[in-house]
Amino acid sequence: MNYEILGKTVPVVEVTLNKGEAMYSQTGGMSWQSEGISMKTNAKGGILRSIGRMFSGESIFMNTYTAETDGAKIAFATTVPGDIIALDMAKHKDGFIFQKGAFLCAEPSVEVKVSFTKKFSAGFLGGEGFILQQATGSGKIFFEVDGDPIVKKLAPGEVLKVDTGNVVGFEPSVKYEVEMIKGFGNIFLGGEGLFLTKLTGPGKVIIQSQNFGDFAGRILGLLPKN
Repeated sequence: MNYEILGKTVPVVEVTLNKGEAMYSQTGGMSWQSEGISMKTNAKGGILRSIGRMFSGESIFMNTYTAETDGAKIAFATTVPGDIIALDMAKHKDGFIFQKGAFLCAEPSVEVKVSFTKKFSAGFLGGEGFILQQATGSGKIFFEVDGDPIVKKLAPGEVLKVDTGNVVGFEPSVKYEVEMIKGFGNIFLGGEGLFLTKLTGPGKVIIQSQNFGDFAGRILGLLPKN
């Protein structure tokens, strides 16, 4: 399997497959494909796992695209302006945890499942949801990023506090918590919401420069009320 990321504003990843190779994505995730690719829709991983995906913001069913000839091409696009990150799971033996909405597509050898935060308060208060997802396996997985991706390598004990909507993902070695902003005036006048995500190293963290949910909210706030 080879791939190329095309475009800048709303990029796509175009994957070239040999006969028998495959990619899977959420339903509706494919942008274009060449001749020689078959599609199969199913509840990948079983009904219980697919229900878990529903709670994490992904589709219940997944589409698997399999090449029937060498050199078949298929492309998957981001849903908003941003970027695409490719992660080789063979280099992440312990897996990679990511937020809902970040998954774009992956090879069948990559397993995506629901991952619960260790502290209930982290999800209950965190805004982006109590349920995260975790990728494991040995193939390639692609994430879509709102805006630009920023990769941080946290040292042991190093802390990074991030607006929850700007977190793309992190290695399982990174501790994930949510803390309330201190100060009555900061909460009601600061414009940053009530909570921040606290990430403590060691491990890799990927954040995104844009939180499209906040951006969409600002646009809606400018629309006429009537």
